[in-house]
Amino acid sequence: TIVGPISRIVGDVQQISGPGDISLDTLVTEITTTGADAYTLADGVVGQIKIIAMMVDGGDATLTPTTLATGTTITFSDVNDNITLLYTSNGWLNTANQNATIA
Repeated sequence: TIVGPISRIVGDVQQISGPGDISLDTLVTEITTTGADAYTLADGVVGQIKIIAMMVDGGDATLTPTTLATGTTITFSDVNDNITLLYTSNGWLNTANQNATIA
């Protein structure tokens, strides 16, 4: 039995095909690669969450955030590879990772 209201976090979704900029204005970005595609992610604001997932695999997706706390790049190689990032005073910090490679 659930008592009280059920809260949900629902955010807008960016769908991007081919290389480009990952939006800071959406909670989720779904990537469709059209080859070996390069993506960028600007610095966010402290406390911001960003979820990025590969939906269609036409080649590897290499994401280079302006400031990544634990590396330099994140690579998505297969459909459903995904990562959840939290922006901190040290930059984007990985909080959950499903098969994406941080280097």
